Amino acid sequence: MTPPDIAATLRAAGCVFAEEEARLLLAVEQTADQLADMVRQRVSGLPLEHVLGWAEFCGLRIEVDRGVFVPRRRTELLVHEAARLGTDAASAAAVAPSERRIVVLDMCCGSGAVGVALSATLHAGRFGVELHAVDVEPAAVRCAGRNLASAGGRVYEGDLYAALPPCLRGMVDVLVANAPYVPTDSIALMPAEARLFEPRVALDGGADGLDVQRRIIAEAPRWLAPGGHLLVETSRAQAPYTVDAFTHSGLTSRVVTSDELGATVVIGAAPR
Repeated sequence: MTPPDIAATLRAAGCVFAEEEARLLLAVEQTADQLADMVRQRVSGLPLEHVLGWAEFCGLRIEVDRGVFVPRRRTELLVHEAARLGTDAASAAAVAPSERRIVVLDMCCGSGAVGVALSATLHAGRFGVELHAVDVEPAAVRCAGRNLASAGGRVYEGDLYAALPPCLRGMVDVLVANAPYVPTDSIALMPAEARLFEPRVALDGGADGLDVQRRIIAEAPRWLAPGGHLLVETSRAQAPYTVDAFTHSGLTSRVVTSDELGATVVIGAAPR
């Protein structure tokens, strides 16, 4: 298949960025039959990232297995804000930056994209990072394990904090959570490639979309270090209710938004 043929086929199937997708598919080392099969998979609705086996996130190539949540560009705001807070915490320590290890916990980690990107950003600033991640979905844990390996991170399988070693209590400097926040009744309105190919547990946030968020926020103070921060991705409409959950847990909070990314993050701080 030629590049114009692939782009035309993808465009006819409804792919908005057909030319770019064609370029990415052609860049994969493969036979003509394998290329044709990848095109057929994409036309069938399989997310491009699942066809390729990776997603670009914060300038990094993150492995994404089939059946694993695909990291969205809007979640880069979560990484940027967490990196700034982590950098501030390390800079304020009374030791050399390279000797201060920032303890990071990526909750509901999926592929591990957030934790990996945050670790890479902090390492670029010459800060040490101790990276932990957790997810309830076995496929996500396997995928995240490969992605976190280069950062020396550890991935745990289980239900939120229940999967973590007790030694982390009171030790986490930066806790990031891109937990599911789609209301159950709204899942039917999502694009087919999300509804059909991503795990429902990574999408369904309960009746108002905040069930998992509330559980994370409620227990966060037990795991955060003094002055540590919890950052939760949410929607602009849900943000006031996410803030309420932070307040009930004793965390001072603020809301950060990005019109460019279409993203909203609520940030909470534990008492020092």
